[in-house]
Amino acid sequence: MTEHRREELLERVTDHVLAHGLIGLSLRPVAAAVGTSDRMLIYHFTSRDALVSAVVARTNERAMAAVAALPSAATVHDGVNQLWAAYRTEPLHSAMDVYCQAAVTGLIGREPYLTDARANGELWAGALRAYLVRCGAPTSRVARLVTLVDSALFGFHLDLITDDPAELAQGVDDLARAAEALARS
Repeated sequence: MTEHRREELLERVTDHVLAHGLIGLSLRPVAAAVGTSDRMLIYHFTSRDALVSAVVARTNERAMAAVAALPSAATVHDGVNQLWAAYRTEPLHSAMDVYCQAAVTGLIGREPYLTDARANGELWAGALRAYLVRCGAPTSRVARLVTLVDSALFGFHLDLITDDPAELAQGVDDLARAAEALARS
């Protein structure tokens, strides 16, 4: 029963974080928002950091499931464009925001976020490798493709120079052509 309650709370807190973000998350307001108390969150997760780690991991699981559910594309080029379209919609759009918020905290050296961001990043990379192979990427080049595509799509996701969807789509299509060339070289 306790594990069931923990899972139920984790799902509700994850939904809340996906809707409202991770930055500034406080136990009392999030507990109230999901219909529990901060003491119950501490009971089930031991600390705010442990709760945030669990939420980031659950968000990553949901994002990986969304990528796994994407249909295979005919080419790597089409697959990268399809992946970008998925990044622009839910659940991936909010999941990318949460991952970026956790990763930034980790980049300044704060634990457990640094370790968690790396571990979740490895799992995410595995989901992208599987997806790109389904889109025709050769297994011998897929790791390089994931590095290129993942880094670039996160950059497009965070782009502060333009919010023009057509400009971003053109940049992604340029990336998709480069990824296709790398896959075929």
